[in-house]
Amino acid sequence: MFNDTIAAVATTLGEAGIGIIRLSGSEAISIADKVFRAKNCRKLAGQPGFTVRYGKIVDTKGDVIDEALAVIMRSPHSYTGEDVVELQCHGGVVVMRKILDLTLALGARLAEPGEFTKRAFLNGRIDLSQAEAVIDIIRSKTDRSLDLAVQQLEGSLSRRIQSLREKLYDLVVQVNAAIDFPEDDIPEITSDRMQTVLGDVIAEITRLIDTADNGKFLREGIKTVITGKPNVGKSSLLNRLLDENRALVTDIPGTTRDTIEEVLNINGIPFRLVDTAGIHRSTDRIEQLGVERALEFIGQADLILHVLDISRELEEEDRQLLRRLSSRKRVLVINKTDLPPQWNGKAHLIEAGYIDARTPAVEISLTEESLDPLLECIVGLVMEGLAQIEREDAIITRSRHKQALVEAKADLEQALETFDQGLPLDLISIGLFGALEHLGEITGETVRENIIERIFAQFCIGK
Repeated sequence: MFNDTIAAVATTLGEAGIGIIRLSGSEAISIADKVFRAKNCRKLAGQPGFTVRYGKIVDTKGDVIDEALAVIMRSPHSYTGEDVVELQCHGGVVVMRKILDLTLALGARLAEPGEFTKRAFLNGRIDLSQAEAVIDIIRSKTDRSLDLAVQQLEGSLSRRIQSLREKLYDLVVQVNAAIDFPEDDIPEITSDRMQTVLGDVIAEITRLIDTADNGKFLREGIKTVITGKPNVGKSSLLNRLLDENRALVTDIPGTTRDTIEEVLNINGIPFRLVDTAGIHRSTDRIEQLGVERALEFIGQADLILHVLDISRELEEEDRQLLRRLSSRKRVLVINKTDLPPQWNGKAHLIEAGYIDARTPAVEISLTEESLDPLLECIVGLVMEGLAQIEREDAIITRSRHKQALVEAKADLEQALETFDQGLPLDLISIGLFGALEHLGEITGETVRENIIERIFAQFCIGK
């Protein structure tokens, strides 16, 4: 338990029906009692947990600030594992600020970002992967990403990691017993047992690692960059996909000079659409910066929508970009099919050697036709991997988790190789302990303090 009590506004500052000021710590109830006057005049200190009281918020002079509800949650049965009080008042910047300032003046400390969830973790209410799931729930952009975050909050990944650690613990106990008590009649570790246990754990870790890239897509979204020469219809495509005039569209080349980013939900998959400046040579310094930024985003993209104008002859800039993107996951969007064509679509690109037959290409007219064929093509590129991971009972969504698993797998493979070479059990034990430590980093059992601080710094204040 912590010695101090923290307070923060737990809802968005702005006009709303309700605003919540949350307190957590040993003095949470006593501080709340100094600002909250119940309708029945009873003190909150005498109320049991999981009760709600109606009353008024008053300042130190006894002047009423607002009507409110006080929700009491007592340790250890609260989100943080400490005494928690939530003061639910009318939503408004001035009233919430005034109530928060009162609690701070009476001894509470302003909570740091994510400190309520951090206390829940440090007090053993949740593990680190579940704490990370909290921020994923807050930031979810689609139903699928929300479902994934909820599963992790409920412990799907934690249970899987704990199961792996228990298998390794059993082996570690047997190995270390053989090391520490060689004279005792301890059963020898057979090659079959070592191969079976480590082989099974390595296989399970590999399955988890295989879910990481697609799991990250569901959590963060698929970074989808729209690129092409100026005036081929990139911004028009963005507007049609979003069904709103998000980007400025004119007949003047170079209108888009910086990137525009929006999120599009397609079949429950979040696509982070990025409209970039047209790729071309220019003497205009601002346009040059836009092109440089566009190339930077292309390098970071998970998926590229390469827009080509079929009503204009292909130029050297088109050909250069086709070659540059040849190794990337992309969809060719052959636009302006409502105009007289100057080249024969995908067939021409294949014949000229710019793409092969497997490269997805969709011909569209942004002025006349439905975008369904394009959407189906985009989803088809990512659905196979997503369908596979959704059959798993636990999915990796963070680079931190993936890296820990990769390192644990390497430790176990080294331990297995060491055993096969007939080397001392002490060397095998090092690999087993290393794997246990790396797996523990995912749930927070062995994680370093700087990693904890970095994770909770991502949270908003009040959560």
